[in-house]
Amino acid sequence: VVAAAVILPNKFSNKDINDSKKISEKKRTILSNIIKNESIAWAIGIVAAGQIDQINILNASIKAMHHSIKSITKKIQKQPDILLIDGNRFKTYLNIPHQCIIKGDQKYISIASASILAKTYRDNLMIDLGKNNPKYNWPSNKGYPTKEHKSAIMQYGITKYHRKSFKLFKK
Repeated sequence: VVAAAVILPNKFSNKDINDSKKISEKKRTILSNIIKNESIAWAIGIVAAGQIDQINILNASIKAMHHSIKSITKKIQKQPDILLIDGNRFKTYLNIPHQCIIKGDQKYISIASASILAKTYRDNLMIDLGKNNPKYNWPSNKGYPTKEHKSAIMQYGITKYHRKSFKLFKK
């Protein structure tokens, strides 16, 4: 799981930035570069499949967010005043005030920007993983359980990059 944190300048605006799932891959890549270049700071946090299996996807998502907050805090050398969190669950990090916002990536440009960075980073990670594991066609399906991906798992089994706790198949 990949999470991102972004601090944008006060006057930053871009009409194309929205929920990453509503933007084409090509446009996300362009926007990702704009966000990285024009933000005050940005950071990525990652939690690998093995740890997701141990602590579950929600806790892993929160942990990835914590990693990205830790990285961005180091970059700006101070704590943010408040964290805007996409969704309805979060565990406080370093006593920094936070606000959970359902569908926040559709309401706040900073959350949408973080969503774009996280999705772009994850997609690129899947493309890179696909170079060493071409049987799973990760550059195309990005690890989502498409019919083709499920078929590859049935034929070749799973790798260390697959979540073992994710129930794709009936027994």
